[in-house]
Amino acid sequence: MIDSILFNLMLIGVLGIASQWAAWRFRLPAIVVMSIAGLLVGPILGLIDPKADFGEMFKPIVSLAVAIILFEGSLNLDFREVKGLGKPVFRIVTFGALLAWILGSLGAHFVAGLTWPVAFVIGGLFIVTGPTVILPLLRQAKLKPRPAAILKWEGIVVDPFGALLAVFAFEIINFFMSDDVTAVSLLLFFAASLFAGVFGWLLGRLTGFIFERGHVPEFLKSPVVFVLVLASFAISDQIMHETGLLAVTVMGMTLANMHISSIDDMRHFKENISVLLISTIFVMLTAALSVDVLLRIFNWNIIAFVLLMLFVVRPLSIWLSTIGTDLSNKEKLLVGWIAPRGIVALTVSSYFASVLLEKGFEDASILTSLTFALVFSTVVAHGFSIKWLAKKLDLAIDERPGVVIVGGSGFSTELAKTLQELKVSVLIADSSWQRLISVRKAGVPFYKGEILSEQTEYYLDLTPYEYMIAATELDSYNALVCTTFVPEIGRNNLFQLSLRSQRDDDLEDMVHTIGGRILFQENVTWEELNKRIERGDVFRKTSITEKYTFESYLEERSENTLLIFALKPSGRIEFFTEGASPKVEQGDVVVSLTQRCKEYNKIKEKLAVQREKNGDRKEG
Repeated sequence: MIDSILFNLMLIGVLGIASQWAAWRFRLPAIVVMSIAGLLVGPILGLIDPKADFGEMFKPIVSLAVAIILFEGSLNLDFREVKGLGKPVFRIVTFGALLAWILGSLGAHFVAGLTWPVAFVIGGLFIVTGPTVILPLLRQAKLKPRPAAILKWEGIVVDPFGALLAVFAFEIINFFMSDDVTAVSLLLFFAASLFAGVFGWLLGRLTGFIFERGHVPEFLKSPVVFVLVLASFAISDQIMHETGLLAVTVMGMTLANMHISSIDDMRHFKENISVLLISTIFVMLTAALSVDVLLRIFNWNIIAFVLLMLFVVRPLSIWLSTIGTDLSNKEKLLVGWIAPRGIVALTVSSYFASVLLEKGFEDASILTSLTFALVFSTVVAHGFSIKWLAKKLDLAIDERPGVVIVGGSGFSTELAKTLQELKVSVLIADSSWQRLISVRKAGVPFYKGEILSEQTEYYLDLTPYEYMIAATELDSYNALVCTTFVPEIGRNNLFQLSLRSQRDDDLEDMVHTIGGRILFQENVTWEELNKRIERGDVFRKTSITEKYTFESYLEERSENTLLIFALKPSGRIEFFTEGASPKVEQGDVVVSLTQRCKEYNKIKEKLAVQREKNGDRKEG
């Protein structure tokens, strides 16, 4: 056992982020990797015990982290996103949640063997999924917009209500089983819940007001929001346990629907904090479990209850609650299967386990084991199956990463056609119909609109596209587009055309801090590229084999050949950029822009001369 709290914090943080990286690198569900990492350093190897190490600070740390994660998730709940999905989302978070509570409570009593009071408490808690588990899965699976929006809204909205249902069930138990508890206690519970909702709304409106009026400087906006979120959670939770989650959710939704530009800027910071917190908290919670809790999981009652929740309660509640909606059977099947439980279920169940034991309910001793069994089972089952099932049901976006090209032109059109021939999804975005003429004639998918507009994210789904090329004639606009999309796409996957044919030293320094990576190893501008297309240059695709290596290709290529990108067998694209060349190997396809053969150019020139003569004759 390592006694240093500082060292334990470092170890938990490193394990959490390393788990996220390993999940990204090997395409595994991040939550599964984090859970396994926590179990290894905790109950299995006994290196750390967060509960003992952090003492009384353990629960507050986890609670505040959950509040921040929930707030960050609710910042994405813009009502414009569920346009056309309002009915199924409303049904699932109301009627569906109620059904899941009742069915889960029945299962907890008849299958898990819990008494009625304990069953109804834990049944309310188990309706939650939450952003800590849903958002990483959606990021991994790349679902189509409709099922992704439903799962995201359900996970974030139902998260606080699950905790409140558990508290409500507990208050009901107290009312009927304790002589010193009166109807006033129930009224206080509802009053505290109402206060939490109103308090969160007021703080959200206040935050938006002071930001819009410029009462807070830019460098203080994130700290101000951070402190107000903690205040929203702590004050509400002090009045009534678990109402703080409701307060931060309402606060986040309020800000999201005020459409303040500065909130959008901060959202990226909040997402980074959320990823860090999810990573560390999941490792902490699993590391804090004891060996006894893990061994108790193999009780047949617990196993049967988990299977019931997976294959009966969840699918049935979704199917019944969505009767009469426009959801397809495939969408119902996917949503009815995906319901991983996470941090909120683990933290709140441990709280109720101790409280119920104090009230004399001895069967509450298995609540932690029961909760972890459900959490780990759903995380593993849904984490490994969501991508496979979504693809089988045709509810996933094509796995091969696509390319967005900003700026319509002859060069953009020909590049997009080449990508299409290689089975790569491509889209050209431009705000001008005139610049999209050649794009439309070529049958290339396009988006007519300003890519930097706030409205774009509601009309254009960028999920299928991992790469973006800013290819307009305006250097500053290209740099602005790339800089804007750094948080969503990442600087390594953002590219722009050369800023100028000759760059001065100041501009050279600026390239490394703003914009994307400069395309092509040669210094080629927008004008030059489109002139080459006009004169008849074409995109060529060359397969690299064992016999015909990339070195051989480089020796044989003509001087005017411009290397564009290499397509890997996996579908990944590696562009040739200024100062960097991808490692081209056997099986790759190299795409280049090169001149047609001399004979073709001579014929083209003769035809051009002939057209001019014919035109002169007509005029005469």
